[in-house]
Amino acid sequence: MTVQPIRLFGDPVLRTPADPVVDFDAELRRLVADLTDTMREQSGAGLAAPQLGVGLRVFTFDVDDVLGHLVNPVLEFPDAEEQDGPEGCLSIPGLYFDTKRRQNVVAKGFNSYGDPVQIVGTGLMARCVQHETDHLDGVLFVDRLDPAGRKEAMKAIRQAEWYDAAAPPTVKLDPHAGNPFGLGR
Repeated sequence: MTVQPIRLFGDPVLRTPADPVVDFDAELRRLVADLTDTMREQSGAGLAAPQLGVGLRVFTFDVDDVLGHLVNPVLEFPDAEEQDGPEGCLSIPGLYFDTKRRQNVVAKGFNSYGDPVQIVGTGLMARCVQHETDHLDGVLFVDRLDPAGRKEAMKAIRQAEWYDAAAPPTVKLDPHAGNPFGLGR
């Protein structure tokens, strides 16, 4: 269990869809421990494996005193209620932008031993689960901003102290246009 460096905006691993976990072994449990340690060291609400350079569908979370992880998540939305509020990302440090998300989510997946897990989240937990699952699909929260918001975000990213102009950024339009919250995934 060790704190690992977090990949920053512009790193191609953040734009690559992660592979499903097939081996629920000690290596996966070490990855979950590293994700947890790194997330907590950075005071994050969540952290996905691609943010550590690992292309597997697993993330950790620490929201409202609930610490956990989810492997191979599948999201369902019980209603169409939305929330809009500030969202940030450990891979885009220090920057926050209002981002629309669903208010409620049911996330199904597995723990690191392969046992079924279900998370029913609302508010911040729902936001976190959607954000981290997006990472597993190669999507960053800035992709979900409207055009003006994306322009503002890109300007702020280019001005950030940590930004590396040698690693050209890739910004996608919302991958679920017309289906803004990934319904049916």
